[in-house]
Amino acid sequence: MLYGRSAEISALDEVIAQARRGCGGAVVLLGEAGAGKTALLDAMAARGEAMRVLRTSGVESESDLAFAALHQLLRPVTGLLDALPGPQRDAVRAALGHGPAAAGDRFLLGAGVLSLLVEAAGPEGLICVVDDFQWTDRASADALLFAARRLGAERIALLFAVRGDAPVEGVSATVGVGGLPKDAAAAFLQSRHGLLAAPVRRELITLTGANPLALNEIAALLTPAQLAGREPLPDPLPGGARLFGDRVARLSSPARLVALLAAVDTDLEVVLRAAERMVAGSGAAFAELEGSGLAEVSGTRVRFRHPLMRSAIHEAAAPAEVRHVHAVLAELTAGDRRAWHLAGAALSQAEPVAVALAEAAGRARDRGGYGAAATALTRAAELTPEPGARAVRLKDAAVAAWLAGRPGQAESLLAEAREGAGGDITLAMEIAQLRGRFELNSGNAAEAVRILAAGDSLDMLADAVEAASHVGDTAAVVELGRRAVAHPEGFLRDTVAGIGLTLNGDAAGPGLLRRALARAGELEDAAGCLWATAAASALGESDVATEMAERAGRVARVSGMTGQLPVVLQFVATAERLAGRLARSQAVSEEGLALAREAGYENAVAAHLANLAVLAALRGEEEACERLAREALAIALPHRVGLHAGVAAYALATLDLCLGRYAAAYDRFRAIAVAGPGAGHPTVVWRTMPDRVEAAVGAGDEAGAREALAAYERSAEHATTSESRALLARCRGLAESAEEAFGEALRLHTNPFEAARTALLLGERLRRAQLPGQARAHLRMAWEVFEQAGAHPWARRAQEELRAAGENAGAPPPSVLDALTPQELRIAGLVADGLSSKEIAGQLFLSPRTVEYHLYKVYPKLGISSRTDLARLVVLRKAPAAADDML
Repeated sequence: MLYGRSAEISALDEVIAQARRGCGGAVVLLGEAGAGKTALLDAMAARGEAMRVLRTSGVESESDLAFAALHQLLRPVTGLLDALPGPQRDAVRAALGHGPAAAGDRFLLGAGVLSLLVEAAGPEGLICVVDDFQWTDRASADALLFAARRLGAERIALLFAVRGDAPVEGVSATVGVGGLPKDAAAAFLQSRHGLLAAPVRRELITLTGANPLALNEIAALLTPAQLAGREPLPDPLPGGARLFGDRVARLSSPARLVALLAAVDTDLEVVLRAAERMVAGSGAAFAELEGSGLAEVSGTRVRFRHPLMRSAIHEAAAPAEVRHVHAVLAELTAGDRRAWHLAGAALSQAEPVAVALAEAAGRARDRGGYGAAATALTRAAELTPEPGARAVRLKDAAVAAWLAGRPGQAESLLAEAREGAGGDITLAMEIAQLRGRFELNSGNAAEAVRILAAGDSLDMLADAVEAASHVGDTAAVVELGRRAVAHPEGFLRDTVAGIGLTLNGDAAGPGLLRRALARAGELEDAAGCLWATAAASALGESDVATEMAERAGRVARVSGMTGQLPVVLQFVATAERLAGRLARSQAVSEEGLALAREAGYENAVAAHLANLAVLAALRGEEEACERLAREALAIALPHRVGLHAGVAAYALATLDLCLGRYAAAYDRFRAIAVAGPGAGHPTVVWRTMPDRVEAAVGAGDEAGAREALAAYERSAEHATTSESRALLARCRGLAESAEEAFGEALRLHTNPFEAARTALLLGERLRRAQLPGQARAHLRMAWEVFEQAGAHPWARRAQEELRAAGENAGAPPPSVLDALTPQELRIAGLVADGLSSKEIAGQLFLSPRTVEYHLYKVYPKLGISSRTDLARLVVLRKAPAAADDML
C-alpha cells in the first residue's frame, strides 16, 4: 500500500491514460534515495489494465556495459523484430547482440527502438518502466531518450525514475517525489512498527524529512524503549552512511564477500561460481545474504533490495578486496564484462587491459553505442603506458563522444590527445582535422578554416573548403582550391579544385566540375552527393544540384551516416523551399532541428532555424519569422557562420518584401550585400539579387535596381540552366520595365513557385497598363500557386490585383492536399513514390505503425480509402530548384 502519494499517482495516471488514447509521452520521477520512486513505478505498472509492461533498471556496476539496460527492457519482445524496417531491425539486433554489427548510427538505432516499442504496444498500449535511470548505460539511455521524444502519436507511456533533481534532457514532464505528508508518514510508521510515542514519531518524521526508506530503516534500528519514548533517541540517528552499514557489519565474513561479488557483478551464475572459488561454504554464505534482506535472486540476476544497500557493501570493503574480486570475476567472464573487470582489478597502467577495453569500445561503436565507446576508450587511455598509444585512444574517445552528441566531452578529450601527440606529425594532423570538424559543426567556423587549412591532405583541404564556404570566405576557397590542384585526379580533388578555380574566373574550373559530375552516378555515400551538389551549384546547374541534395538525404537516411543526417537535412530542406514545397521544407527542417539539437550540432541548429525563419516570412508570420531569425543569428554571428547568418538576414528582408515594406526590404538586402565573411555570404548575395531588384523597384530606386541587375549578371555568368536565365530575365523586366523580358522569363521557368512570382509582377504591370484581360490569367495562376504553397502575403496580393482586374470569383479551390500536415504530406509523397510503410518508416525514423496511423488520418481527410487513390491525388511538382550552396 502506498501512503500519501495521491497527487503523484494522479499525475502518472494521466500520462498512462493519454497513452492509452494514442497520445503517448514520457515523464521523469525525481526524488532522493528512499523517497519511494520504485514503489510508485511498481504501482503504475499494475494500473495499466490490459497495457503491456516492459521494465528495466539501471545498475551502477553495469553502467559501462553498452546496451545492458536496453537488453533487459527489450528481451521479452525481440520476437517482434521482423516487423521493423530492415535497417532499423538490423541496428536493434546488433545492439542486442542478436546479429552482426550494423551501420552503427545512433539515430537509426533510436528509430529502431521506437519501432519495436510501438510494435510491442499493439492495440492495448505499453508502459515502459526505467528505474534508476541515472545508472543506465549511455548507449541504452540515448536510444530510450530518442524514442521518448517521439511518442506523441503512440500508445506508449515511458516512466523514468532518477535519483536527485537533475532534469533528463528532452523529457520536460516531471513528477517530484519528496517526503511523505506528516499524516501519511505517521500512518506509514504505524503500519510497519506499531504505535510509536507521539514525540518520537514527530521527531523521526522531522529528522528524516519523512523519507519512507529512512523512516522504516531507522525505526527498525531503535529499541522498544526508544520507540515508546522511555529512552532518548540516539544522536545522531543511525542514518546516512550508517543506514545499512550496521546490517552489512552483522554479516559474517563469507557472506560479506558474497555480497561484494554480487555488488560488482549481477549475473547469478557468475557470482555463484566466483563464490565457490573464494568462499568456503559459499552456499551457506549466499543463504545468509538472502536471509539478511539485503539482496535477493531475481531470475538470472542478484538484485539488492535498494541501491543504497549495494553502496553500503562497497563502502565496507577495502580497495584491495574490491580489486581482488574484480580479478576473480575477470577469469569467469568474457567480452565487455571481462574488460571492465580487468580494469577494476588494475592497480596501475597495463597495456593488455587497455587493449581489452579498446576492443569493448569497438564492439559498442559498431552497434551505435558511442557514449559507451567513449567511456571505454577514456579508461583505456588512462591504463595505456605508452604516450603515443594513449593519445590515439584519447583521439578515438573524442570521436566517439562527438558522435554520441557530447561535444563538450569530445573537445576536452581531443585537447588531452593533442597534448600527448608529441612529435607524431600524422597523429597531430588527424587531431587537427577533428578539431576543425568539431569547430565547423558546433564552434567558430572561421577558426575551423584556420585549423584545417594547415593540413595538406586532400581530405583536410576539402574540409577547409567546406568550412570557408560556411564562413563565406571566397578568397580562402580560391586559395584552398589552388592547393588541391596538386593532388591526383579524382572526384573529390576535381570538385574542390574546380570550385576554387571557377570562383577565381579560371576557365579550367568548369571543366573540372563537369568531370567530377560525370562520376556522380558512382557515388554511394551522402558526403559525396553533397560535394556533387556543390559542384553543380558552382556551375549554375540548379536542377542537378537539387537532385543531388535530395539523393544525399535518401542515402543518409538508410546508410547510417554516423550522425551527419542533421547536416544533410539542411540541404534537403533548402531544396524543398526553393522549389516552393514549403510544407515539405518545414517538415524536413523541423526534423533536422530536433536531430541537430540531440547531436549537439549548434551550427546545424542555426541552419534549420534560419530556413524555418524564411518559411515563416513566406507565410507572412511576422512574429515567428523574427523570433526564429534572432535565434539563428544568436548562434551564427558569434560562430562566424556567414551562410546561416545570411539566410537569417534574408528571412527578415523577405518578410518586409512579402508585406510590401519595400524601403525596409531594400535596406536589408543592401546590408546583406555588404556583409563580410562570418556575417554574410556571397551565395546569399547572389541568390537574393532578384529580390533586391524587386525591392529597389518597389522603393522607387531605379538606379539601385539597375546596379543590382548588373551585379546579378556578373554573378550569373556561368549559369546555363533555364531557371537561372528565367530569373535573370525577370530582373531585366523589373529594372528596365521591359514587358517582353517577363514573357521570356515565364517561358524559361522550370520552378512553379518562381514562375508564379514572375506572373504576379507581370500581371500587376498589365493591369496598371489598362490591359486587365491579359493580366487576369497571370494573376490567377500566381494566386493559385501561392495559395497552394501557403505563401499567404503573395496570395493576398495576387487576389487583390485580380479583383482590381475585374475578376470577382471566390478563392481558387484549395488543393485537397492542403488539409494535410507537413508530416502527412511527406508520407503521402512517399506513398505516391511507391514506398511501403516499412520503407517510409526507414526513411523518416518512424515506426511502420506510426506511418499507418498517419495514413489512417490522411484517408478520411482526403475522402479516399486506398494507397492507389492517394497516389493519384498526390502531384509532386519536382521542379528543379536553385540549390546553389543551399541558402
